[in-house]
Amino acid sequence: MIEKVNGREGIKEKMSLKVTVRKYTGKSNMGLKIHNFLSDIRMQCYKCISDKAYLRIMYYKHIGKKLDIDAPKTFNEKIQWLKLNDRNELYGKLADKYKVREFVKAVCRDKVELVPLIGVWDNPSDIDFSALPESFVLKCNHNSGKGMYICKNKGDIDKKIILRSLKKGFKENYFWSGREWQYRNIDKKVLAEKYMEGDSGNGLEDYKVFVFNGKAMYIQVDYNRFTDHGRNFYDLDWRYVPFTTLYPTNPEYKVPRPCCLHELTECAELLTEAAGTPPFLRVDFYIIKGKIYFGEITFHHGSGVEPFYPPEYDEILGKLIILGD
Repeated sequence: MIEKVNGREGIKEKMSLKVTVRKYTGKSNMGLKIHNFLSDIRMQCYKCISDKAYLRIMYYKHIGKKLDIDAPKTFNEKIQWLKLNDRNELYGKLADKYKVREFVKAVCRDKVELVPLIGVWDNPSDIDFSALPESFVLKCNHNSGKGMYICKNKGDIDKKIILRSLKKGFKENYFWSGREWQYRNIDKKVLAEKYMEGDSGNGLEDYKVFVFNGKAMYIQVDYNRFTDHGRNFYDLDWRYVPFTTLYPTNPEYKVPRPCCLHELTECAELLTEAAGTPPFLRVDFYIIKGKIYFGEITFHHGSGVEPFYPPEYDEILGKLIILGD
């Protein structure tokens, strides 16, 4: 059993260096510019090396261990193996937050709702802010978070700051940061979606279903994302499982069992089968007033570099991923 204090403090201690760096570089525009400049130089240098060599560096940097890519045993090692060896043309469509909508509707039909789409643009400069509602979400379809903006009140926004952020996100080729092949050739777009609140009234809780070789096994729930981000894992009977990745877990934080739990895991398995049943797939959903809304499909959870707490769960989950030859 993970104790709340040990789980939270252990993770916070390991994250303290990153937090300190961000704190001081973010105090001034100059500090932030220097940090971004050095990051860009480092990434340009990394582009000159092979995918396998880059993954070894990345893995050691985040996990602190040597990557065994030829005989992987842990979850994170096998995720790195999948990056190099499981490259299906369909994956690019499923990683595209715009094109995947059509795929989900065709597979799940009326079992899953899509977050209402307000607009789609080929360039951030084309956005007509006057036509947007009072609340909305802007995001790129080809990456994970960079450029995303959540607007609760349009009267408070600064369009120049939003466009600057979106343009930075638009320039990013997300493939290079983790060598996740499916992101390499996505046709970039900016999406505007309806702003939606979860039943808790504290943003949207993510229900991320972990599917191993076609079978749903665990559900990760992220909560309090913008205040005190926590992450709990549950099995298919909604029993708390004492491990986490990256963010603290708290057994005392009670996430209610979803009324549509069976439908949630069923849809995740249907989408996995339609995707060709990869050895691992994570399918994300939201639940609002009893309805299931699709979030996204992820092939490589945390890019395979999120430490497990306790560490032995890295190997426990690794055993669930059955790799091909």
